[in-house]
Amino acid sequence: PLERGMFSLFTLSFLHSFTLSFLHSFIPSLFHSFTLSLMTHTSFASSDSKAYLCIPSQKINSNQMANTGDINVGSIIRFNGELCAVIEYQHRTPGNLRAFYQAKMRNLKSGKLVEYRFRAGEEVSLVRIDYRELQYIFKENAHLVCMDPETFEQIYVSEEMFGTGAGFMKEGMIVKVAFEGDNPISAEPPLFVELEVTYTEPGLRGDTATNTLKAATVETGATVQVPLFVNIGEIIKVDTRNFSYVGKVR
Repeated sequence: PLERGMFSLFTLSFLHSFTLSFLHSFIPSLFHSFTLSLMTHTSFASSDSKAYLCIPSQKINSNQMANTGDINVGSIIRFNGELCAVIEYQHRTPGNLRAFYQAKMRNLKSGKLVEYRFRAGEEVSLVRIDYRELQYIFKENAHLVCMDPETFEQIYVSEEMFGTGAGFMKEGMIVKVAFEGDNPISAEPPLFVELEVTYTEPGLRGDTATNTLKAATVETGATVQVPLFVNIGEIIKVDTRNFSYVGKVR
């Protein structure tokens, strides 16, 4: 009995030592391998003292399939292979006929207006647009070179994208450019610009009438209609939406 007791005690001691050795060696190794595998496919980031599991980013397609119920005024869609901005959008249900959406759109490349009737639930291609404010620095051939004020990256924007408004732009002005991915697709000059009058017929002293206009050439070479009292060398404010005189700055 004494020998059997000694054998049992030895056996229990051996099993206890083996178990502890297994837990201290194999389990941490397994956990370490699992952690390395997880970190290979994911990364960790912290924000506001909270930890988040971040899945590696994927390239997102700027085109997103949606239906007519997802469109609003201001949406950009790809229509007949061209990018168009929705400027009017109405849901209509004429009598017992099927509901539809009547849309008026502006082609971002040509500026032409187009109207189209979409079926309710019809699939459309929404385009994700990023707007950036850039500084116009100089003109090169048919492009206006603009600079990102944060990264100093120079971006070539077709002069056509600014339309007639390009004639009222001068170096240093901040402009708004829309991008699809890395490609500029439309551009807008500043809403109001202040420019010096370089030529106009002399105004009459004391004539403050604003309903009679005359042509004036500004420093960019563009022409705008101004009141008779405006003279050469004065700074005027111009609205680039309709290229109209707003007032004298000084």
